[in-house]
Amino acid sequence: MITFAHIARGFFALACIMGASAVLAGCSPTVTLNPAENANAPECAEVTVRLPAAIEELSLRTTDAQATAAWGDPTAVVFTCGLKPPGPTTLQCVTINAVDWIVDDTDLPNLRLTTYGRTPAAEAYVDTSRVSADAALGALASAVQKLPKTGACTAPDTDASKPGGTEDTP
Repeated sequence: MITFAHIARGFFALACIMGASAVLAGCSPTVTLNPAENANAPECAEVTVRLPAAIEELSLRTTDAQATAAWGDPTAVVFTCGLKPPGPTTLQCVTINAVDWIVDDTDLPNLRLTTYGRTPAAEAYVDTSRVSADAALGALASAVQKLPKTGACTAPDTDASKPGGTEDTP
C-alpha cells in the first residue's frame, strides 16, 4: 500500500535530483547569443555540427541560439552562421585554409572576422588577447568550408596575424 510517507519521500528524492542537476548545470552556464537572420539555413546546420570541440585550450560551450557557438570561459570566441554575405570592402581580407575572411579591427583586441564569398556568411568574433585569430580561423576552417563558395578576395593576405595591416579589396 502506498502511503503519504512514500509519496513524500518520492517527491523529496525528485527535488534532490533536480537540485543537484541545477547545481551541476551552473558550472558552465549557457552563453546567450542572438541568431543571425538566416540561421535556419541548411548550410549552417552542416557547419554547426562540424565545429571543433576546442580552439586551442578553449572548450566549446553551450549557446542558446541556432547556428551559434562559443569557446572559453569567459567567452573568447563567438561564432555565428546565417549572415547576409558582405559586399566589396576596403577592409583587409585574409585567406586561412581556403576560407576568405574580412578583418574588422575596430574593436581591438577583439576582431570581427566575416567570411567573404560564402553564402550564407559566417562570423567569428575573437578576443585576440586570449587566442590568436589564426588559431581560431584555422580551427573553424574545415566546418566553414561547407558553406557554398560564391566568390573570393581579389588579393587576399595569407597572414592573419597582422590585423589592420595591408588593406585588400575583396
